[in-house]
Amino acid sequence: MPDQLRNDLREALAQVRSLLEDLQLRGLSDVPLPPLPPELPACPSHVLGVDEGGTALCRRETLEEIQADLGDCRRCPLCQGRKTIVFGVGNPNARLVFVGEAPGREEDERGVPFVGEAGRLLDRILAAMGLSRDEVYICNVEKCRPPNNRDPLPAEVAACEPFLQRQLAAIRPRIIVALGTFATQTLLQDQTPISRLRGEWREYQGIPLLPTYHPAYLLRNPAAKREVWEDMKQVLRRLQEGNSHS
Repeated sequence: MPDQLRNDLREALAQVRSLLEDLQLRGLSDVPLPPLPPELPACPSHVLGVDEGGTALCRRETLEEIQADLGDCRRCPLCQGRKTIVFGVGNPNARLVFVGEAPGREEDERGVPFVGEAGRLLDRILAAMGLSRDEVYICNVEKCRPPNNRDPLPAEVAACEPFLQRQLAAIRPRIIVALGTFATQTLLQDQTPISRLRGEWREYQGIPLLPTYHPAYLLRNPAAKREVWEDMKQVLRRLQEGNSHS
C-alpha cells in the first residue's frame, strides 16, 4: 500500500474514533441506522440510469445476469444444431472488447470463443500488445454456431444482437475491435468492404469501434498482419490516452 494512502486511512480512522468517543461522552451509545434501500433494478442497455438530479434509478446488469437470461436459448433456429452456447470470456470490467462473427467447430465444442488456430493467433496479437485474455473481453455477434460455419442470417442476428448490446452495457469498455467482415458490417450496418473499413474509427452503441481483419483471414493472408498491427497500435494509443485522462 502506498505511504500516502496508508496515512490517509490512518487519519480517517482517527477521525472516526474521535467522533465515536464524543458521542459516547454525550451519552449516545447506539447509533440508529436507516434501513437499507431495496436493490435497484437493472438498467436497460440504452438507459443511463440516473435522473436529472443525479439520483440512481437503476444499476448495471451483470454478465452473470445476462447469461442467465440467455439460458438454454431457443430464440432462433441455430439452437437446433449447436452443441454449446458461446457467451463470451474475459474481464467483466475490460477496457477493450473484441467482437467476432460466430463460434466455429472448436468453440462450439468447448463453449469458449476463439480457441482454434485463429484464436491462438489472436492470443499472440494480444501478447504483442502487452495484454492477455484475462484483461480484455472476447465475444461474438452470434452465440451459436451456424451450420457449416455459414454467415448468420438476419433473423438470427436480430435474435442475438440484443445480448451483445447488453454485454457491452454491462462491461462499458472504452474500445471495441470488430474482427472481420461480418462482425464489422453487422455492427456498423455498412456493407463497405472490410479492406476499406479497417483502421477507420467508428462507433457502436456510443463506444469507439475499430474494424480490422479477422485472425482467420490472417492465417490465409499473412501479409495482412502488418495492417492489423497498425490497427492495434491505434487501439493502444487510445487506451493510453484514456489512462492519461483518468
